[in-house]
Amino acid sequence: MGGNVKELRNRIESVKNTEKITSAMKLVAAAKVRRAQDAVLKGRPFSETLDQILTGLVKRLKTENLDIPLMDTTREVKKVGLVVFTGDRGLCGGYNSNAIKKASQRIAELKEQGIATELITIGQKGSGWFGRRDTPVRMTAMCTQSPTGEEATKISEEVLNAYLAGEIDRVELVYTKFLSMIASEPTIRTLIPLSPSGLESEGDEIFKLVSKGGEFAIEKETTGKAEPKEWVTDMIFEQEPEVLLNSLLPLYLTGQMLKSLQESVASELASRMSAMQAASDNAKALKQDLTQVMNRARQAQVTQEIMEIVAGASAGR
Repeated sequence: MGGNVKELRNRIESVKNTEKITSAMKLVAAAKVRRAQDAVLKGRPFSETLDQILTGLVKRLKTENLDIPLMDTTREVKKVGLVVFTGDRGLCGGYNSNAIKKASQRIAELKEQGIATELITIGQKGSGWFGRRDTPVRMTAMCTQSPTGEEATKISEEVLNAYLAGEIDRVELVYTKFLSMIASEPTIRTLIPLSPSGLESEGDEIFKLVSKGGEFAIEKETTGKAEPKEWVTDMIFEQEPEVLLNSLLPLYLTGQMLKSLQESVASELASRMSAMQAASDNAKALKQDLTQVMNRARQAQVTQEIMEIVAGASAGR
């Protein structure tokens, strides 16, 4: 019985240490979420201005005969470049597995249509998984916890060069859309080609992580879509608007790539926070259960010792 109590005490101590680790990992993920959301907020003014200029130029040119490769929707699709965003580490619930599953389903769909697929994997988890599969991987990259414009530029330049060289005919993104701290959704979006009728510019929701009463809470901010910039009809451009549009579109695509990186990182960190919170709650519940079992064992041990003492005293009379 004594050995059993000692084992239970050691196990309770082990569970306590596990709870401390998971709680610390939750706080680390929360700090990184805040840094990630600050980066998103700081980049929004530039992104909105660029959207306004581009949509304004497209609106100005919509009646003209455009010669813009990135908007050529008539191109026959023989091979799709699939950019798959995953994380570099685990312990984040189903984040990585859901993104990989979504990408695998898309590969199977394209294969049924007779369309080849080439992968650009962002994150070690996705690179490791697809590196052992048949689908060719064109490029791999790390998915850092603080995405930068330089990282997004490197990825976008690779897919742009491949598209313009005719090596791939369409570029799709498989990333995890951040819905809330407890919900995210693997999403597929076509990056190239863009629609000649206009660029996608839709409303956005920013989720801010705040502290209230010692607990984490979420504040949601909804923003409207960027309105096209109005160009007066007699405005003279130093270069043809079509040339300007061809020059600005790669910058726009890099911005969209950076946004997808930031969204995926926010989803990963939120999933890690939720997973570590669940692990901490489970450790706390297990600690309580083990404490009750240990107390019963100790009580039984004390009762047994008292009975032995009483029996010994009675035998000595």
